[in-house]
Amino acid sequence: MSGMDLRFSQCFIAVDDHHKALAFYRDVLGLEVRNDVGFEGMRWVTVGSPS
Repeated sequence: MSGMDLRFSQCFIAVDDHHKALAFYRDVLGLEVRNDVGFEGMRWVTVGSPS
């Protein structure tokens, strides 16, 4: 079986727990936090590949 490349240019994912989501996307997948903004009780976190 051959490997499969999965590529996204943008993807929106709603989460209930930002701390758990960051732990997964940053610590497990190795993505870096690009932006983390709070506004009127909402939070927008942008992550991306270090490369």
